[in-house]
Amino acid sequence: MWTRKTCSESPKRKRPANRARNNKLDPDEIQGGTFTITNFGSFDSLTGTPIINQPQVAILAVGAIRKQPAVLETEMGDVIAIRHIMILSMAYDHRIVDGALAGMFLKKMKELLENFDPNREI
Repeated sequence: MWTRKTCSESPKRKRPANRARNNKLDPDEIQGGTFTITNFGSFDSLTGTPIINQPQVAILAVGAIRKQPAVLETEMGDVIAIRHIMILSMAYDHRIVDGALAGMFLKKMKELLENFDPNREI
Protein backbone atom coordinates (compact mmCIF):
# COMPACT_ATOMS: atom_id res chain seq x y z
CA MET A 1 0.00 0.00 0.00
CA TRP A 2 1.25 3.51 -0.88
CA THR A 3 1.64 6.11 1.81
CA ARG A 4 2.11 9.84 1.34
CA LYS A 5 5.77 9.47 2.31
CA THR A 6 6.38 6.62 -0.11
CA CYS A 7 4.64 8.45 -2.93
CA SER A 8 6.39 11.81 -2.43
CA GLU A 9 9.86 10.30 -2.00
CA SER A 10 9.70 8.05 -5.05
CA PRO A 11 12.69 8.74 -7.34
CA LYS A 12 10.45 8.17 -10.39
CA ARG A 13 8.21 11.04 -9.26
CA LYS A 14 11.05 13.42 -8.37
CA ARG A 15 12.79 13.41 -11.73
CA PRO A 16 9.90 14.87 -13.77
CA ALA A 17 9.04 17.27 -10.94
CA ASN A 18 12.59 18.63 -10.91
CA ARG A 19 12.59 18.98 -14.71
CA ALA A 20 9.23 20.77 -14.55
CA ARG A 21 10.56 23.27 -11.97
CA ASN A 22 13.49 24.00 -14.29
CA ASN A 23 11.35 24.22 -17.48
CA LYS A 24 13.13 21.16 -18.91
CA LEU A 25 10.20 18.80 -19.58
CA ASP A 26 10.10 17.03 -22.92
CA PRO A 27 6.89 17.40 -24.98
CA ASP A 28 6.06 13.70 -24.57
CA GLU A 29 6.11 14.14 -20.77
CA ILE A 30 3.21 16.61 -20.87
CA GLN A 31 0.99 14.78 -23.37
CA GLY A 32 -1.98 12.55 -22.62
CA GLY A 33 -3.08 14.19 -19.36
CA THR A 34 -6.72 14.56 -18.36
CA PHE A 35 -6.45 16.83 -15.30
CA THR A 36 -4.02 19.60 -14.36
CA ILE A 37 -3.20 21.25 -11.03
CA THR A 38 -1.76 24.76 -11.14
CA ASN A 39 -0.41 26.76 -8.22
CA PHE A 40 -1.17 30.48 -8.26
CA GLY A 41 -0.08 30.50 -4.62
CA SER A 42 3.56 30.16 -5.62
CA PHE A 43 3.27 33.77 -6.85
CA ASP A 44 1.54 34.80 -3.58
CA SER A 45 -1.80 35.17 -5.38
CA LEU A 46 -4.95 34.28 -3.51
CA THR A 47 -6.78 33.15 -6.63
CA GLY A 48 -6.74 33.14 -10.39
CA THR A 49 -8.71 31.91 -13.35
CA PRO A 50 -7.38 28.58 -14.58
CA ILE A 51 -7.72 27.85 -18.30
CA ILE A 52 -8.20 24.26 -19.45
CA ASN A 53 -5.33 22.88 -21.51
CA GLN A 54 -7.33 21.11 -24.25
CA PRO A 55 -7.95 18.22 -24.71
CA GLN A 56 -7.80 17.88 -20.93
CA VAL A 57 -11.03 17.74 -18.95
CA ALA A 58 -10.33 20.09 -16.02
CA ILE A 59 -7.80 22.21 -14.17
CA LEU A 60 -7.64 22.88 -10.43
CA ALA A 61 -5.99 26.11 -9.25
CA VAL A 62 -4.54 26.44 -5.76
CA GLY A 63 -4.08 29.87 -4.19
CA ALA A 64 -1.72 31.11 -1.49
CA ILE A 65 -2.42 30.18 2.12
CA ARG A 66 -3.13 33.26 4.25
CA LYS A 67 -4.31 33.92 7.78
CA GLN A 68 -7.72 35.62 7.72
CA PRO A 69 -10.57 36.21 10.13
CA ALA A 70 -13.34 33.63 9.88
CA VAL A 71 -16.61 32.99 11.69
CA LEU A 72 -16.62 29.72 13.63
CA GLU A 73 -19.78 28.13 14.98
CA THR A 74 -19.38 26.86 18.54
CA GLU A 75 -21.77 25.53 21.20
CA MET A 76 -21.60 28.95 22.88
CA GLY A 77 -22.38 30.84 19.67
CA ASP A 78 -20.44 32.26 16.77
CA VAL A 79 -16.91 33.57 17.28
CA ILE A 80 -14.42 35.26 15.01
CA ALA A 81 -11.04 33.54 14.86
CA ILE A 82 -7.91 33.67 12.74
CA ARG A 83 -7.79 30.73 10.34
CA HIS A 84 -5.54 29.62 7.51
CA ILE A 85 -7.48 30.13 4.27
CA MET A 86 -6.67 28.83 0.79
CA ILE A 87 -8.88 29.35 -2.25
CA LEU A 88 -9.37 26.49 -4.71
CA SER A 89 -10.83 27.23 -8.12
CA MET A 90 -11.58 24.80 -10.90
CA ALA A 91 -12.45 25.07 -14.58
CA TYR A 92 -13.85 22.08 -16.41
CA ASP A 93 -15.33 21.10 -19.74
CA HIS A 94 -19.11 21.01 -19.20
CA ARG A 95 -19.48 18.63 -22.12
CA ILE A 96 -17.66 16.00 -20.07
CA VAL A 97 -17.99 16.98 -16.39
CA ASP A 98 -21.35 17.77 -14.77
CA GLY A 99 -21.28 20.87 -12.56
CA ALA A 100 -22.68 18.94 -9.57
CA LEU A 101 -19.87 16.38 -9.85
CA ALA A 102 -17.27 19.17 -9.97
CA GLY A 103 -18.85 20.77 -6.89
CA MET A 104 -18.74 17.45 -5.02
CA PHE A 105 -15.06 17.06 -5.97
CA LEU A 106 -14.20 20.52 -4.57
CA LYS A 107 -16.20 19.80 -1.41
CA LYS A 108 -14.27 16.53 -0.89
CA MET A 109 -10.95 18.34 -1.47
CA LYS A 110 -11.96 20.92 1.15
CA GLU A 111 -12.87 18.20 3.67
CA LEU A 112 -9.60 16.33 3.09
CA LEU A 113 -7.50 19.48 3.47
CA GLU A 114 -9.36 20.70 6.57
CA ASN A 115 -8.93 17.28 8.23
CA PHE A 116 -5.46 16.50 6.92
CA ASP A 117 -3.72 13.57 8.58
CA PRO A 118 -0.09 13.00 7.53
CA ASN A 119 -0.36 9.40 8.76
CA ARG A 120 -3.34 8.53 6.55
CA GLU A 121 -2.49 5.88 3.98
CA ILE A 122 -3.42 6.62 0.39
